[in-house]
Amino acid sequence: MADTQTVETEPEKQPRSVRVVLLALMIAMMLAMLDNMIIGTAMPTIVGDLGGLEHLAWVVTAYTLATAASTPIWGKLGDMYGRKNVFMTSIVLFLIGSALSGMAQNMGELIGFRAVQGLGAGGLMVGVMAIIGDLIPPRERGKYQGMMAAVMALAMIGGPLVGGTITDNWGWRWSFYINLPLGVVALALVGAVLHLPKKRSKARIDYLGAALLTVGITSIVLVTTWGGTEYAWTSTRIMELIALGVASLVGFVFWQTKAVEPIVPLHIFRSRNFTLMSLIGFITGFVMFGATLFLPLYQQSVQGASATNSGLLLLPMLGAMLVTSMVAGRVTTNTGRYYVFPVAGGVLMVVGLYLLSTMDTGTSRLTSGLFMAVVGLGMGCLMQITMLVAQNSVEMKDMGVASSSTTLFRTLGSSFGVAIMGALFNNRVQDVMTERAGALGSKVTEQSAQLDAASLAKLPEAAREAYQHAVSAGTHSAFLLGAVVAVVALVAAVFVKEVPLKGAGPTAPGEKAEAKVPVAEAV
Repeated sequence: MADTQTVETEPEKQPRSVRVVLLALMIAMMLAMLDNMIIGTAMPTIVGDLGGLEHLAWVVTAYTLATAASTPIWGKLGDMYGRKNVFMTSIVLFLIGSALSGMAQNMGELIGFRAVQGLGAGGLMVGVMAIIGDLIPPRERGKYQGMMAAVMALAMIGGPLVGGTITDNWGWRWSFYINLPLGVVALALVGAVLHLPKKRSKARIDYLGAALLTVGITSIVLVTTWGGTEYAWTSTRIMELIALGVASLVGFVFWQTKAVEPIVPLHIFRSRNFTLMSLIGFITGFVMFGATLFLPLYQQSVQGASATNSGLLLLPMLGAMLVTSMVAGRVTTNTGRYYVFPVAGGVLMVVGLYLLSTMDTGTSRLTSGLFMAVVGLGMGCLMQITMLVAQNSVEMKDMGVASSSTTLFRTLGSSFGVAIMGALFNNRVQDVMTERAGALGSKVTEQSAQLDAASLAKLPEAAREAYQHAVSAGTHSAFLLGAVVAVVALVAAVFVKEVPLKGAGPTAPGEKAEAKVPVAEAV
């Protein structure tokens, strides 16, 4: 009877506290998303001040590696020891890494401190989604996760602009220090307003599983980062990393069947919807980050756009993604139905990427903007619906690992997307430059297939024109591959089973009591 009373009074208590907590979660999500976007703009200034150009890539790689490797561990820790304290710990770790990065005196220190920052960032993204999963019933969760997708899109648009403004006016160190006041606000709000049940698991942390998974993820990310750039794809180093990664992940999967408290309980993959959403999330990451890498390059090199406001070049895609995420979340909340969104998202992504692959040296900015918007509409249908359906497919006790696994698959998808699409792009650019400009063309792109505006301006007109055709051909190949890969997401979406979402709003008889139990337990 007591349980019934809690369920009935919950709708009156929820809105005010959730709005305040939501603000804190949005700040935390923005911190995690903005960081790499801001730092990318500040990189030339950082190198000019600290030196160490040869280690420049590690400033980003250290952060990415630490984030990816720690993501599933944060999710499991939240399930075992309580979401609130684990999330607050990740915020503190992120802020410590930010402060230390701002104080770095050489490139080695900056790389190390960025790894610390990345460890915290892994917990930020998982914590946000898992806390929403704890606080909000699945039926209501769509609109809140749609808002988080909007924050991600805004961060991707505004990050380069904010980074450039901060670096030009305050210095590159403030690119890190700016995190501190925002993080303190998020920390204070979470500490004061978020009330979740305290947990204390008697089981020990699966250290062996964590170590195997960390080695496996690190190897994969290094292969996708170094392959075709630092080392040839067939080099001994890359082959060693592939072997190490495969062996570690096979060992991890075997050990998870034996561990008392596995880092990633394999039983969650028995749910068809969870497995399909993990696959769709991987492909969404593959497509999104590949597109954000090559679209600005195409617009700058072929269409003559300025690199200064590079974030604005992606506005049609990210704006469409933002709007669609909000609409999809609201519709899902109002109707409780979601099957249409993964299917529509898959169709739009395939069509949009194919349209992008048709761009050439004569394509106008308006036309390319419309093509980008189609891709954005597709990604908006998929971004948060994948998380929502994945969370709805597991029990409350596995909410953290479900959130972290979905986030991890998207992260790994982005690594593979950048690497594979990048390798295809680079090879195509090299071939076309050799065809059109002979030895000069080959020499121009022997160091890098991606020329900046200054290098492009110095080229003879014939070589510059050849490079424009080469970039156009490269983006054609990259986006055509993306369209083929997106077909897999579409096929996966067709097989999604629409399981009724639990929670507030009109529900069928028999759903109501089950629906609000998660909220009663969480708040």
